[in-house]
Formats: sequence, structure tokens, C-alpha cells
Amino acid sequence: MMPAIWSALQSLGEGFAFLASAAGLQALVMLGVGGGLLYLAVARGVEPLLLLPIGFGCVLVNLPLSELFHEQGFLKVIYDFGILTELFPLFIFIGIGTMIDFTPMLANPRLLLFGAAGQLGIFLTLGLALLFGFSQRDAVCIGMIGACDGPTVIYVASKYSKELLGPLSVAAYSYMALVPVIQPPIMRALTTPKERAVHMPSFKSTVSRPVLVLFPLVATAIVGIVAPKGLPLMGTIMLGNFMKVSGVVPRLVKASENEIANISTLLLGLAIGGTMGADQFLRPQTIMIFALGLVAIIVDTAGGVLFGKIWYNLSGGKVNPLLGAAGISAYPIAARLVQNEGLKANRQNHLLMHAVAANTGGQIGSIMAASIMLAILKGLGIV
Repeated sequence: MMPAIWSALQSLGEGFAFLASAAGLQALVMLGVGGGLLYLAVARGVEPLLLLPIGFGCVLVNLPLSELFHEQGFLKVIYDFGILTELFPLFIFIGIGTMIDFTPMLANPRLLLFGAAGQLGIFLTLGLALLFGFSQRDAVCIGMIGACDGPTVIYVASKYSKELLGPLSVAAYSYMALVPVIQPPIMRALTTPKERAVHMPSFKSTVSRPVLVLFPLVATAIVGIVAPKGLPLMGTIMLGNFMKVSGVVPRLVKASENEIANISTLLLGLAIGGTMGADQFLRPQTIMIFALGLVAIIVDTAGGVLFGKIWYNLSGGKVNPLLGAAGISAYPIAARLVQNEGLKANRQNHLLMHAVAANTGGQIGSIMAASIMLAILKGLGIV
């Protein structure tokens, strides 16, 4: 009995000694970061499905003398199983595919152009990251924050920038949650009341079932030929969509969008939290990553809206430039924001379905951007 008590007291003493050290003070800071993420998730409802497990994982890995991310620690086991193998983000993409409806985009495929314009921030941020001294691999991963698509960022970072996975993931999901704060001021600043009030014609879906079934197959084939490095991303999201539109595997669709996606999200969040040890997270690079990520989201939105203004002028004032803000991959948040801003300018202005078309285009655009980035890295002999 006494040896057990003595061992417990000794561990307690080591814990207090650790907290008093420089490393312990850093761990306390990270415990505060983890607590902040938990607060945002629980009290503010900010991306709770992911920020809650990330925050809890961050707390677990930064407790005194924690060995949960060491060899055989359960957070390290989860990380090795699902992050290093890239399985978790790909499982989540299958679930996303089952939830996306490409009908609005296919009914008006021109709106896919907004999805391309909404990726401008990725490439600008890539250049800025290189300018600030990040390696080519790290710069690509930082630029992908501009995709406004957490699983894409995690997938790319897990392949080419594992040491920055924690900051990159937290930045990506933080800015996804802040889209309703970031986008509206930019939309209002870059458009006039007259432009925001442009009434779009009622949306009419004329897409046949064969087109809906063939689209995921064609999109997958194109990416496989043009940018095969991005095939896992496009292939999994299109697999989920194909299962949905085929109508023959409702059980698989239900499992993909519920149990599989939920379990993968939980384990993904814990694994990311496990990478947020003080020695890895508390670096000047982290602050720079968050700053560059903010630039990426701002430029994405501005680029989309400015492209919308060009289209507005070329169409003789028939296209609402607000639709450009929906060209990012934050689905369906960006589409709803466009609808809200349009209604403020014109109470009869229902832009939602047009914005959804641009938003699904943004989802495809972000995957294509990632595919192009990976193809460039391969061409340079970096991967």
C-alpha cells in the first residue's frame, strides 16, 4: 500500500515541477487554447462537431506528463491509423458527397465559373507564404486554407506538412466558422446597393436523372486524367454523390452521411488535437499561418465578388455580383449569406438556388485547386 501511495505522491510532485518549468508554462498556454476551443464549441456553437474533439484532444496532450501522443499512446494510434493513411478526411468526403446536390449547378453550369474565381486566395496566399520563407510544401498547405474546406486542408497537410497539421487544421476550421463574420462586410464594400438589388430569374431545374448519374463519373474521370494526385479527393466526394443519385444503396448513403462521417470526424478531431503539443504549436509560424489564412479567405471572397461585377457589366446588369461570394467551398454557409445580403437590398430577391449552384462549384473548385497544387509539386519533383 505504501509504495503505491509514494508512487502517486511522486507523480504529483513531478507534475507540479513540470508546470513550474518553461515547458510547463507553454503547456498551460496550450491548455488555455484547448479550453478556448471548447468554449467556442459548447458556448458559442462554433463548428462544434470538430472544435469540441480538437479542443479536448489539445487538453489531453498538454496535461502534465501526458504520454497520449507518444508511441502506443491512444491519440498517436488514432493519428497513425487515420491521418497518416489519409483515411479520415477521405471518409468525411464520402459523407459530404452524399449531402451535396449538384442539380442547381448542372442546371446553370455557367455558375461554375464563380467556383473558379473563388479560389484566387489559394494561389495568392501560396505566393505570400513562399515570400515569407515557408518551404514549397508548407506554402501549398497554407494556401489551401483559402479553399475554406477543412478536410481538403487536412488531407494535403497530412501528406506534405505533418508538423504543421495542428495549426493548419485549427486555422482552416476557425475561418470556416468565421465566414459569416468575414464575408458580409466585403460583399457590401465591393458592391453598390443597385448591384446587390439585381433580381435573378426564378430558378428552374431541368436536369435529367441520367445527367445527375453520369456527372460524378465524368468529373472523376477528368480529374483522374488531368490531375491524378487529386483523384482521392474528387473520387471520394463523387463516390458519395454517385451513391446518392443512383438511388440503389440508401443504406450506404445513410451510413456515409451519418455513422461513418460522424465517427471519422470525432477521431479526426482527437488526432488533430493530439498534434497540438506546446512544442509544436507555440511557434512564430503558427501566428503567420493564421494571418495568411485570413488573407486567403478575404481574397477568395473579394475575387469572387469582383468577378461577379465583371459578369454584371458584361451581362448588362442581369447577374447579381453577390453570387461571386458563394464561389468558396464553405457549403452551404456562403450561399445563405448571399441570400441574406440580396434580401436586404431587395425583399423580392431570392438568390439562394443560384448561390447554391455557385457554392457547389466552389466545392469542386477547391478540390481542383488542390489537385493542381499537388500536380505542380509532382512536376517540380517535390513529391
